Amino acid sequence: MSFEDLLKELQDQKAAEGSAAERSLEKLFNERFMSEHSGFTSFQAFLEKGNFQAWSEEDMNHIPEELLNRHVARETKFEDWPSMLASANQAFDQ
Repeated sequence: MSFEDLLKELQDQKAAEGSAAERSLEKLFNERFMSEHSGFTSFQAFLEKGNFQAWSEEDMNHIPEELLNRHVARETKFEDWPSMLASANQAFDQ
């Protein structure tokens, strides 16, 4: 691999990291998304209704998936957390 190829690959990785970092919970589950898919205008209000506290992706990983899936199914148009997350990521990319 040439130096130029390596440099381009590193720049592409850095750009991908930057776009992933921009996907904070607030940006990913913005007011428009939450209003469209639930009865909430904020992701924090949605979490609070389920007695969850999460301010980061790491915090979300500590919430038992079964409890989160039930809350998502009950309070949103989605069947489970993975469906909601996938939809939010797709909407963010558009």
